[in-house]
Amino acid sequence: MAKDYLTIKQAATYLKVTDSVIKETIKAEVFKTIKRGNSFVIDKSEVDEWLANLNEREVELLALKRSVCRFTDYFRPKYIYLNFQADNKYEAIAEMSKIAKELKIVKDHRWLYQVVVAREELVSTAIGKGVALLHPRHLHPSKVKRPAIIFGRSAKEIEFDAVDNKPVNTYFMLLLHDDQQHLFSISYISKLLMNEKIIETLKSTENPEEIYNILTKQIISK
Repeated sequence: MAKDYLTIKQAATYLKVTDSVIKETIKAEVFKTIKRGNSFVIDKSEVDEWLANLNEREVELLALKRSVCRFTDYFRPKYIYLNFQADNKYEAIAEMSKIAKELKIVKDHRWLYQVVVAREELVSTAIGKGVALLHPRHLHPSKVKRPAIIFGRSAKEIEFDAVDNKPVNTYFMLLLHDDQQHLFSISYISKLLMNEKIIETLKSTENPEEIYNILTKQIISK
């Protein structure tokens, strides 16, 4: 019987992880590669055998890596904006809305500002520890061009009616298409923010790459 082979990208899709995870497993000699033409491929039966023999800890680790892969569907390095100017919560929402338009995630930043403010006036989206999870009250897939999560940080700490009464300077704006995406993202971010070191880094670093790495890799090493 002819063997099935997977490229690195195909293996990543098959396992629902990022390409970098597959490259790490190859480097660790978990999978062997074979050169076919101009590409390196992996024997699919080898991948299936590896999956079937994972222990409990390895299954948990694979699940975390899949969560990261899913999060990166919505979050990219260019979605990080640091030290924008705002004196109050409404100016902060306005700045984040303008960023969403600049990134071509939404067409109308004024519409986005209005729906996020309407959500904010029901109950604050500040979850404590200086962080707010901005989002509209209702999902609007027709208004949001692609599911996205934007990270922003204001130069000033701003009163945001947070549950712990602490001012906010760190924001995630969730612009997603359905409840499954929204609930997953809330859960993923909340899990990260249980780590005080992660929060400290998000609030202090001036390096966008470090922020991206900590939001997409740190959870795996916990």
